[in-house]
Amino acid sequence: MAAYDVEYIEIYSSDQQKTSEYFVSMFGFQEQAKGVKAGLNSVLLAQGQLRLVVSSGPAADTFLHAHGDGIRDIAFSCEDAAAVRDTAVAAGAITLPGATAPVVSGFGNVQHTLVQRVAGAERLLPEGWAWTESEPVPVAEGTPELRLLDHIAVCLEAGRLHETVRFYIDGFGFEQYYSEYVAVGEQAMDSIVVRSPSTGITFTIIEPDPAKQAGQIDEFLARNGGGGVQHLAFLVDEIIPAVLEFESRGVEFLQTPDTYYDALVERISGLDEAIADLRKTNVLADCDEWGYLLQLFTRSPFERRTLFFELIQRQGAQGFGSSNIRALYEAVERARETAS
Repeated sequence: MAAYDVEYIEIYSSDQQKTSEYFVSMFGFQEQAKGVKAGLNSVLLAQGQLRLVVSSGPAADTFLHAHGDGIRDIAFSCEDAAAVRDTAVAAGAITLPGATAPVVSGFGNVQHTLVQRVAGAERLLPEGWAWTESEPVPVAEGTPELRLLDHIAVCLEAGRLHETVRFYIDGFGFEQYYSEYVAVGEQAMDSIVVRSPSTGITFTIIEPDPAKQAGQIDEFLARNGGGGVQHLAFLVDEIIPAVLEFESRGVEFLQTPDTYYDALVERISGLDEAIADLRKTNVLADCDEWGYLLQLFTRSPFERRTLFFELIQRQGAQGFGSSNIRALYEAVERARETAS
């Protein structure tokens, strides 16, 4: 039996209200309910099929001290939750205390609540909380739709990649979809993408190469106190208007060096007319044999600069923008050379 979708994601936050307001005011999530359970006060936020539970309280303190604000639980939808639990435990997972649904350990300090739901059935309020439903509030006009969760990016300590991939294949029925070793200057990382057969769950799992110089993955691991979720990628239909709208609301996106766009025309054909808009919004472009994609990353809104978010628009491409790591590195180097 395989897990087939992400039922919800629970974020432990040191300031539940501030974090909830970030998703509501910046990205157009709606508050669906407020809930309590032992040691936690939580808010359920939703946008389409995306559901986030933001939790604070004494039960979150140990996690927050070790990792800062971040993702504690990625709940999986399962046709047979008990069967998935059993295969996960056989693959090495530990059964964790839960309310009514089975809960098993995942990577780092992230756990998986296994929610039994037939594919296509209505999503119910997450079990284990005493929920009070909130009054619906109209979505602000012009809010871009976050269509679905494109992928979850996971960073692990060196040496943990392959055993973790095997764990999700054997324990949850995932399949290996893509792999790539990315070298950028004196830094390098190894990555493997696994996903459920339904394609409803996609993990991009990354580890640094310890034989190379420390880089961005090592920095995340240090700030996060070990492995964890680096970012959530939200799929949008049109990224440029989405970026402009979200920026107007206060979302901070990463800046892209001008030199990146100087080389973009040579790297990807057919984007000549779009270069000005991409440059204006700092949007990145990548391509593979199936098409191209556009993507942009936010700055982390959290104190430790751990978890952040990505907007991604796919025009046929099935990859994850790994060429942008090299292109950005080279663009920064050209900018440094020009300035010197």
